[in-house]
Amino acid sequence: MSATIETTVHMPAPVVREKHARELPGLPMFLAGLVVFAVGVWVLVDPVISTVDVGGTPSAGILVVMVLLFLAAALIMRGLFTVAPGEARVLQFFGRYVGTVRTDGLRWVNPFTTREKISTRIRNHETTALKVNDADGNPIEIAAVVVWQVEDTARARFEVDDFVRFVGIQTETAVRHIATSYPYDNHEASGLSLRENADEITETLVIEIAARVQSAGVKVIESRLTHLAYAPEIAHAMLQRQQASAVVAARTRIVEGAVGMVELALQRLSEQNVVELDEERKAAMVSNLLVVLCGDRSTQPVVNAGSLYT
Repeated sequence: MSATIETTVHMPAPVVREKHARELPGLPMFLAGLVVFAVGVWVLVDPVISTVDVGGTPSAGILVVMVLLFLAAALIMRGLFTVAPGEARVLQFFGRYVGTVRTDGLRWVNPFTTREKISTRIRNHETTALKVNDADGNPIEIAAVVVWQVEDTARARFEVDDFVRFVGIQTETAVRHIATSYPYDNHEASGLSLRENADEITETLVIEIAARVQSAGVKVIESRLTHLAYAPEIAHAMLQRQQASAVVAARTRIVEGAVGMVELALQRLSEQNVVELDEERKAAMVSNLLVVLCGDRSTQPVVNAGSLYT
């Protein structure tokens, strides 16, 4: 089945792949920014450094140094950001992808980069009840849930417009394709069916969904069918068919057991010489036993007060 999926699902090769960004611990850089800012304030308020005349007017050189110190402190602080567990930050430098930060805590990167948050937590997506035709052309309702997680943040950010919506649409497409590839019930014929081979069907569903969403950097963990039923317009007729099949199967089992019991009774009577029966009496006995054993109602026994032949 995987070969079939590979030939039917054609997704373009990814242009970018996730790589680790250059980063530094955030706490030392935060302290460095505070030190630079404090030096700038000290230069501003210290009368010995900030003035050169009696009037206390700062010199141009001191003003330039002070501005540079405040600007450096601002840039250091701008490069700080936090990363929570279960999320990552995708970095861009003037539109170019430069890496991803996955280390949680306070981090520092180039202050001129833009940072976009992407959740790497495990997510669920449950489709609505989709109405499709199975392989036999019968309308059915089917729904599934898929458990997925972002594996490559670069592809999730740059390969598709909205990776969450992309996963939802591709999941529904895969569910529809699976539903039309198999019959709802094989009716004792060979082959897989949606109702009787749920494990095999869900395994195939996982493979197809994974093939469809791999371009978005998404890893499929598990997928299961959550709803499977005939459409309302044929549900009653199909229920009667299932009931009839169940009745036939039960009657077949009863007849097989009854024939075995009759055969055993005749064998025991013959071995123990209880009574000798000709072929006509054996046929009558077999008929009576089968009526008693296979009937769906309780029988009323009739006591023969005469001989066996009257």
